[in-house]
Amino acid sequence: MTILTILTYPDPRLRIKAQPVTTFDADILTTVEDMFETMRESGGIGLAATQVNVHKRIFVMDVSEDRDQPYTLINPEIIEREGKQFEGEGCLSVVEAYDKVERALKVRVRAQDADGKPIELTAEGLMAACIQHELDHLEGVLFVDHLSRLKQERIRKKATKLAKA
Repeated sequence: MTILTILTYPDPRLRIKAQPVTTFDADILTTVEDMFETMRESGGIGLAATQVNVHKRIFVMDVSEDRDQPYTLINPEIIEREGKQFEGEGCLSVVEAYDKVERALKVRVRAQDADGKPIELTAEGLMAACIQHELDHLEGVLFVDHLSRLKQERIRKKATKLAKA
């Protein structure tokens, strides 16, 4: 397995909309394994392919306390949303930035696993927020886009300064 380089804000490649996966082969399995390794090494709970400069509709996550309940979602789409939550979020691509973002409290998502088999998943709380966050990445949207212009500008300036350091 390989640790992949995570793109950091404001890298324009984070804004590329991911394309659907149509072929489920050894390359997809390798990508998924590398994404899990990268996510774990970075201390994250989710990672979208866009964040590692792979513009396919793939994300991995594991929000369990012991990090022993991994999920791979390929070509995911939310088919139901319910309620609201307003919790703090961070992002492996937006270094040292955390803020509250409004998300649905509960979601139902339809996707495929790494073998291409259809799956449906109902998630609440942290897992629901993670799914929405990672799905945003696949659309070229970052959590900072949900914040006020002032907060976005502060985060952009800080990110630019960190990138130069």
